[in-house]
Amino acid sequence: MNSHPNDPLHGYTLEIIITRLVEEYGWDELADRIRIRCFANDPSVKSTLKFLRKTPWARNKVENLFIETLERHEKEFNSPDEV
Repeated sequence: MNSHPNDPLHGYTLEIIITRLVEEYGWDELADRIRIRCFANDPSVKSTLKFLRKTPWARNKVENLFIETLERHEKEFNSPDEV
């Protein structure tokens, strides 16, 4: 369980967040969900890291999507099996 319940991002680096979001959604869907050029034009983890580290509003959107994704997976994982 998360040792810092008030910080759902604790233990996740920005690189891990980006990598997991790309695995979950792919670059095209990320570009649709969050309208930032680094997702749409020749995307890479490296270029995205560089951009997000300099652009707080975009980083906030990416982190919020990651938190939503974590919460959705947690609900799916913890939902009781149907009988």
